[in-house]
Amino acid sequence: MSSALATLVLALLLDLLLGEPKRYHPLVGFGNFASIVQRYLNYCPANKLSLLLGAVAWAACTLPWPALVSLVNIDNSAIQSLFDSIILYFCIAYRSLAEHKQEVLRSLNTADLPLARKSVAKIVSRETATLDFTALRKAAIESILENGLDAVFAPLFWFLLCGVEGAVFYRCVNTLDAMWGYKNATFYNFGKCAARIDDVMNFVPARLLALSYCLCGQFFAGWRAWQSQAKLCASPNAGPVMAAGAGALHIKLGGSAIYHGKAINKPELGFGKQTQNHDLERALRLLRHSLLLWLALISLCIGMYYGLR
Repeated sequence: MSSALATLVLALLLDLLLGEPKRYHPLVGFGNFASIVQRYLNYCPANKLSLLLGAVAWAACTLPWPALVSLVNIDNSAIQSLFDSIILYFCIAYRSLAEHKQEVLRSLNTADLPLARKSVAKIVSRETATLDFTALRKAAIESILENGLDAVFAPLFWFLLCGVEGAVFYRCVNTLDAMWGYKNATFYNFGKCAARIDDVMNFVPARLLALSYCLCGQFFAGWRAWQSQAKLCASPNAGPVMAAGAGALHIKLGGSAIYHGKAINKPELGFGKQTQNHDLERALRLLRHSLLLWLALISLCIGMYYGLR
């Protein structure tokens, strides 16, 4: 466990120092590969056969990569740990979240509405062309809270549970859900396997992160929002994370949004005041403190284990 913690910390440091690679990111290559597979296999989206083809495509896209990583077995433990750290670094994106937050915040602080819409569009799937500053703030904060699960917390959870292969597998699963997990005519059947497996893999990490948001913010407001509002959300995992995050920050999120030309009335999440520009930084700080909390708990457990031996 101590070597796993060292690998995790090094991966986080690499992410903080380097950020996401600007060129040749493995996940970009994976996404291109998945698009090719989808193009060939998703030829009958209205047919129930598409359910089976979607499962085959999912397996073809996700299973080879953790298997390849597992074949790398280096005798030198330090070099193996370095290799694992580099692979894990490619699976997380905390600095990317921070950079996008800063880009959005700059446009909000200068009251540049067109630029704010363009900046927020980079991190959300909803349409931003008609959003005002309040809606843009909400969208950005929701993205930070939810992507804190997908791009940071869950990959680290699966790394600690299953090694670097688990982190790679999770990121492949999560990327396919982002690409195929839409309830539209093209992906309703084909993407169902990808969406369901992503739900399963995020179930435990989402609730641990929701609890972390409560512990690192206003606990009782976060807990009350989680227990009373999460079930109103369509997503079984985004609901707890965003409701707990909104409550812990004592702000209101949710409301109507347009996705792919269709208006969706999302439930109101959280309590208290309307969002302000500085709440973007508060949301990122909540995620950061949640990570530090778990690093401290893991370190404490390791210390107690070796202290009792």
